[in-house]
Amino acid sequence: MSAGTYTPRPGAAPLPRMIAAQTALETRMLLRNGEQLLLTVIIPTLLLVLFSAVDIVDTGSGASVDFLAPGILALAVMSTAFTGQAIATGFERRYGVLKRLAASPLPRWALMTAKTLSVLVTEVLQIVLLTAIALALGWSPEGNPLSVLLLLVLGTAAFSGLGLLMAGTLKAEATLAAANLVFLLLLVGGGVIVPLDKFPDAAQSVLGLLPVSALSEGLRDVLQHGASMPWAESGILAVWAVLGLGAAAKFFRWE
Repeated sequence: MSAGTYTPRPGAAPLPRMIAAQTALETRMLLRNGEQLLLTVIIPTLLLVLFSAVDIVDTGSGASVDFLAPGILALAVMSTAFTGQAIATGFERRYGVLKRLAASPLPRWALMTAKTLSVLVTEVLQIVLLTAIALALGWSPEGNPLSVLLLLVLGTAAFSGLGLLMAGTLKAEATLAAANLVFLLLLVGGGVIVPLDKFPDAAQSVLGLLPVSALSEGLRDVLQHGASMPWAESGILAVWAVLGLGAAAKFFRWE
């Protein structure tokens, strides 16, 4: 037995292990929160089932679920990457959790990476659940899965940036109110359930530039109409992602 067998070896764990551990913690916290489950699972599921089963909104020709499913997938991304992340991060900042984590061996960028990975894990669970329900309701998706994946990644980046920007600049209570208000406004006016062509022409031009509208319409072009890649919507999401993440990196306050 060598002399140093039982000598303690203080120091931080390898960075990938720290990020993986923080991601697992963030994911468990996200899934245990009742309000987060309401936003991420229950509301999208209820909207999908209700509006597919009951002819409330004129979604054009074809089955209602073919129009609604892509929009509900976009809503699920927004609810997790924007609304849920903004609220959770805002209160972590208020209670000093972020300040203490920033003093740990885990770098700040790695903490943000772990939060983003936890959002992606939650979105995978959401998409699997909502896709299974939509298929049971008669959904017949088309298009290239890689195009869908790219749109979802761009949408996640765009909404994550905006959510972190809000959480890092506003007070927790203001973040809670603003995030829920934005969620409701975009649910109604973002092409999720109500087609954009139901709005006045002037409003359509503005609403079409919103990230949830771009994600909804992009997913709809691929999954409902079989388009190869909706470049216009992808470009809009990419711009939102760059602006949101850049602003969050610059203006995020840890205390």
